[in-house]
Amino acid sequence: MSSDPEFDGVSPLTEAKSSRVLMVGAGGIGCELLKNLVLTGFGETHIVDLDTIDLSNLNRQFLFRQEHIKKSKALVAAEAAQKFNPNVKIVPYHANIKDPRFNVEWFSSFRIVFNALDNLEARRHVNKMCLAADVPLIESGTTGFNGQVQVIKKGVTACYDCTPKDTPKSFPVCTIRSTPSQPIHCIVWGKSYLLNEIFGTSEDESAFDHSIDADNAKEIEELKRESEALRKIRESVGTPEFNEALFQKVFHTDIVRLRSMEDMWKSRKPPEPLDYKALMEKASTLDKEAVIQDQQKIWTLEENLIVFNDGLDRLSKRVLESKAAGQDAVITFDKDDEDTLDFVAASANIRSTLFGIDRKSKFDTKQMAGNIIPAIATTNAIAAGLCVLEAFKVIKGQYSQAKEVFLTPFAPARLLGTDKSREPNPDCPVCGSFQVRARVDFSKATLNDFVEDFIKEELGYGEKEFAISTEVGIIYDPDETDNLEKKLSELSIKPDSFLTVTDEDNELVNVIVSLSESKEPLEEKPVRGILPSDTEVKIPTQPKKPLPLTNGAGSDGPLVVSLTKPTEAVTPAKRSHPGSDEGVAKKAKTTAADDDDDVVIVDDVPSGAGGDGGAIVIDDD
Repeated sequence: MSSDPEFDGVSPLTEAKSSRVLMVGAGGIGCELLKNLVLTGFGETHIVDLDTIDLSNLNRQFLFRQEHIKKSKALVAAEAAQKFNPNVKIVPYHANIKDPRFNVEWFSSFRIVFNALDNLEARRHVNKMCLAADVPLIESGTTGFNGQVQVIKKGVTACYDCTPKDTPKSFPVCTIRSTPSQPIHCIVWGKSYLLNEIFGTSEDESAFDHSIDADNAKEIEELKRESEALRKIRESVGTPEFNEALFQKVFHTDIVRLRSMEDMWKSRKPPEPLDYKALMEKASTLDKEAVIQDQQKIWTLEENLIVFNDGLDRLSKRVLESKAAGQDAVITFDKDDEDTLDFVAASANIRSTLFGIDRKSKFDTKQMAGNIIPAIATTNAIAAGLCVLEAFKVIKGQYSQAKEVFLTPFAPARLLGTDKSREPNPDCPVCGSFQVRARVDFSKATLNDFVEDFIKEELGYGEKEFAISTEVGIIYDPDETDNLEKKLSELSIKPDSFLTVTDEDNELVNVIVSLSESKEPLEEKPVRGILPSDTEVKIPTQPKKPLPLTNGAGSDGPLVVSLTKPTEAVTPAKRSHPGSDEGVAKKAKTTAADDDDDVVIVDDVPSGAGGDGGAIVIDDD
């Protein structure tokens, strides 16, 4: 179902009735889009959303009502939209789109996928899955009054990752850990440091800017010792002493240590340490449930302690249950996970109090920690309508007519700006690769089977040198063959894993292989490609890049040229392995020339590696 049907004059509305589509996200755009899909008559719509309905959603997510608060967005949206058109089928999932059951094969069962998401990570995941499954994706998003709709088709249009995206703001580690001055500093501390040190996988380095660490070497060493002490406290999760030990460590002992660094507080007020037992005595009469339920209120210090302890108890229980079941006990922050949100909100507010910073309500903390940008109902409605209009072009296979549409209400020309779909970026790390799928009998298949039967034989690499890597790192290259006799399962390669094949000579683009569990035993070869039997696999070559016409003096320096008459080809140097100390010398490949031909030789040896720093020299014979 992933290929485009030929349009033979049948109305796109008729085609829509027989189409099975997927909508990821049932929030602002999702509610409007689901209504449009149902009323247009799309025969079967599947909805995936992990979120539950919040009071703040009701002003723009019109499928939800007051009585739906705390219920699943996907389930409630399906029930509400079904009344608009009882003749269509709606299948909701209260789940994370990254769950293993939503694999490439599942994605390939849809005619079109619609993205109605609010975060970068999930968008990139759906983009990757649609490319692997070769299913058209219609991406949409809004930011206040602005919005965008984009059609993504493998090999035809640019994908979501073809253009760089703004990365989340990072903060100097010493600001977050030692001298916070804003509420966001304390929220990042709770989300990316404290939660991860106790329940996650240590520091979330993406949240911290380490560029000035060298200027604060002494403080960085102290912070490392603090982290080590926290890891020891982590070992006592679930014990009666755990909550008090953690509180005393981060809100008393660490603060006392900070106050001792007098130079740090010459121009700012030092933080005030807290005592757990004294504060607990003041908080003992509070109604825990009433405090936790009020998300709009800015909690007092005592109320934050109540939420801090309750959040710790819930998270500790989850860790212990996971360990007892032999499962991964790592917990990460999710804005829709009440346990982690309560813990981060309370931790951040207690820390804010210590440093004299304004505290934030749980609602505000969710917005800031989840990088949520307020949406506007009208913008969502326009974006959703554009998604369906672009879907008609996809149904008809008219990708040349597809547009990227931008909502720019403050532009001088018009509200909607359109541009023809961009072509794929050959340097894109996602769609710039060759995508292919393979079925695997994981009970038998070894890495050697994958190398010999699939890469060398089916993909046609033959004697070419190549490397294979997972998300963790390289598992095979010409110099790393120890894993060949191991089963793929022994290398932590499971069904629905992605492997990347890299040509060591840099001639072919990377190949990304999506692995699926074989539904029946593969007798002859335990790895078999999902490839058209009558089509020869042709992996594209690396795009040729224009050579810079500069020398070591820079773009404004003189260009030194000379005409020469080479008599033999120049062979490009082999790519060095990651971590190798070898210098990489690349030369433009030329062919033998007749004596009457003038040929330019480009010497691209890096400056300092024995070359001329990139100069182009043309002799004048």
